[in-house]
Amino acid sequence: MLRLRQICLVAPELAPAEALVRRIFGLEVCHRDEAVAKYGLVNALFVFGHQFLEIVAPTRDGTAAGRFLERSGGRGGYMAIFDTRDPERRQALVESLGVRIANTMSVPGFHGIQLHPRDARATMLEFDRSDGNEQLDGAYWPAGPHWREHQRLDRVAGIPWVDVETPDVNGLAVHWARIIDVPIGVDDDDATVLRFDLGGVRFRPGTPERLAAVHVEVQTPEAVLAAARGEGLAVEDGGFDFCGVRMLPRRAQP
Repeated sequence: MLRLRQICLVAPELAPAEALVRRIFGLEVCHRDEAVAKYGLVNALFVFGHQFLEIVAPTRDGTAAGRFLERSGGRGGYMAIFDTRDPERRQALVESLGVRIANTMSVPGFHGIQLHPRDARATMLEFDRSDGNEQLDGAYWPAGPHWREHQRLDRVAGIPWVDVETPDVNGLAVHWARIIDVPIGVDDDDATVLRFDLGGVRFRPGTPERLAAVHVEVQTPEAVLAAARGEGLAVEDGGFDFCGVRMLPRRAQP
């Protein structure tokens, strides 16, 4: 079991970004993790179907998220987070590939590892296990115990794809396929992809190397784009920029 379960973005300030998600997608915050305060952060999670969008913002100087904003110029997604059964096996695998573990998290009911972003490339990768995560509607510790109460499938159905841009499409795809332990595929547009039990990654040519776009399945893409335009965001080619990534709403499949 391997699910692309959560995308984390960084904002200079949390409240304005959080308000935009509420007004554009019609969702409410499902959880705030007070434990991120030790990293100098505040956060907010939103349920996107059976997946999650997290926004974090630094509260002091010298945080990893703050350095990411400075280094990237605010371009790119901060983390791609996977829900799985076996973070311990995956830790042994990535370490055998010479990829460093940046952080290990272990609390009752949850165990996860974060890979060093320089070794992962493009964005930080995280592999988590929540006790009870066998079922898609089951426990997902990072989103708190009440996430299903905030699920609005009549508005947002999921995150089917994220796009990663890189000047080295084949090299990064091979690197991630080894780290994530899945085969490389090709989609209908001949793009190089990795597919998971939930969600997938498309690799696109571009620079700098980064997590560049988040595809979001919604019931009414026109309403989402109109709401983004109403918030003063530039809407072009079916999407808009938000917290360093391109948000690309598309109609949910029946």
